[in-house]
Amino acid sequence: MPFFEIELKKIDKLVGGLCRKRSPDHLKDKLSIEYRVKGHDVVMFERRPYWDDPKEIIEIPVAKMKFVRTSNEWRLYWMRRDRKWHGYEMLNPGKALQRLIVEVDVDPHGCFFG
Repeated sequence: MPFFEIELKKIDKLVGGLCRKRSPDHLKDKLSIEYRVKGHDVVMFERRPYWDDPKEIIEIPVAKMKFVRTSNEWRLYWMRRDRKWHGYEMLNPGKALQRLIVEVDVDPHGCFFG
């Protein structure tokens, strides 16, 4: 079952809030951090013009948060060079999405924003 409306509002407040915080107003046309919800996955990505063709817009994955409804837990993933999502082992799954958002924002290991 996909997210309920109230869950989507909380996701927008937390994940969308981080995206808005990390998207400087003066660079909106050149760089933005956005998110998309698909099923029980919330994926944050960087949106920017391609370096070789500024008319082409590319999306670079930043982080993925997955909600496992059976255990009522959020899990955090990061994308490695192999372009596959890997479990972020420095933070155990938990009930609070906010813990994951703080970890992505602080990025203590350089996994999300480098």
